Amino acid sequence: MNPMKLKATPMDTGVEFKETRLDNGLTVIAEVNPAARSVAVGYFVKTGSRDERPEESGVSHFLEHMLFKGTPTRDAIEINLEFDRMGAQSNAFTTEENTVYHGAVLPEFGPRLLELLTDMMRPALRQEDFDTEKQVILEEIALYADRPQFMAFDWARARYFRGHSLGNSVLGTAQSVGALTREQMADYHARRYSPANMVLALAGQLDWEATLEQVRVLTHPWRPVSAGREYAPFQPQPGEFRQPYPKATQSYLVHLAPGFAAQDERRYAASVLASILGAEGNSRLHWALVDSGLVESVNASHDENDGVGLFYIFAQTDPANEERVVEVLRRELERLEREGVRPEEVERAKNKIATGIVFAGETPMSRLFNLGLSYVYTGRYETLSEMARKYEALTVADVNALLEARPFSQGFLYRLVPPEADS
Repeated sequence: MNPMKLKATPMDTGVEFKETRLDNGLTVIAEVNPAARSVAVGYFVKTGSRDERPEESGVSHFLEHMLFKGTPTRDAIEINLEFDRMGAQSNAFTTEENTVYHGAVLPEFGPRLLELLTDMMRPALRQEDFDTEKQVILEEIALYADRPQFMAFDWARARYFRGHSLGNSVLGTAQSVGALTREQMADYHARRYSPANMVLALAGQLDWEATLEQVRVLTHPWRPVSAGREYAPFQPQPGEFRQPYPKATQSYLVHLAPGFAAQDERRYAASVLASILGAEGNSRLHWALVDSGLVESVNASHDENDGVGLFYIFAQTDPANEERVVEVLRRELERLEREGVRPEEVERAKNKIATGIVFAGETPMSRLFNLGLSYVYTGRYETLSEMARKYEALTVADVNALLEARPFSQGFLYRLVPPEADS
């Protein structure tokens, strides 16, 4: 049976979607699944490094840490113990566009998890905690500076976006974080953590009406504040930059090319194209670069941002192979744009993505991220079966249509290399 046929899967049986917008502007959504054995809860805040002012660089990520340091009613130890008492699997992350706080527990602990996460959304931001955590963030920045692979992506984005806010660093710099004050962070929180700029998402076994009433009571003091986002125009330009870095022992190549926004339906075809080009284990770049022994690793993906999308290609190689790798990469991209993709490649990629869709529906926690982020970007709910059908319907012509604009010919190649490789 074709694994793309997911039209009547158990994943969707008995699942019901709920949504409402509270008077304070907070959007609450839930994928209620009575058969689930857990419940996942997440606050999705539509804010990240692209929403920071230059003097605030790194504040979104810093603030993420501070939400775990205490509220007016709890300190950091109490927050940690409360998660532990519930047996919660919890964490948070910050990107260029979103800050997400999430946890999963057994259904009987769902209300307690919801209360804790909601309390954390209004942190105390105590000065002593701020001063202590600033040192943690500065150490993290120093740690990542020792990881050339991470810095290659950070610096490649900065040069590709050329001043556009999507090129802002999530971590910030030692200088920007070092100069940041508690008052600046409090101002950022007041501006960006408005209920109208947040989505509370839940997935799994839960009582929707009881949950909604609990959220109303917990967030009643929250006041709506306008929190927009700037959508500066961006026009990609082809180019290349080669940068020696003393901490690099390998050559790190990052190729960025224009893609499709999170709101663009062509993003499904773009995911298939990226899989054909650089999926791990069986793709054009794998056979051209990994199988030939030219690189240690290579992958390609499609990143869907708010209003802007891009294709990523990353390769890591011995400096002695750098020029040969660049030559092969250019050859493969030119061939892809010239000849397009083949039907059998499209089917393999669709089936691989179908497997990922199935895995995404296996637990409420894995479902939560797709549910919340998709809603933040589009304001729409999409079942797993609907998503699968969109991929199933894709044709070779749909994927090849993306290549008509020759996106990879408009790409930017960034190389981070050891100093001796530059001599």
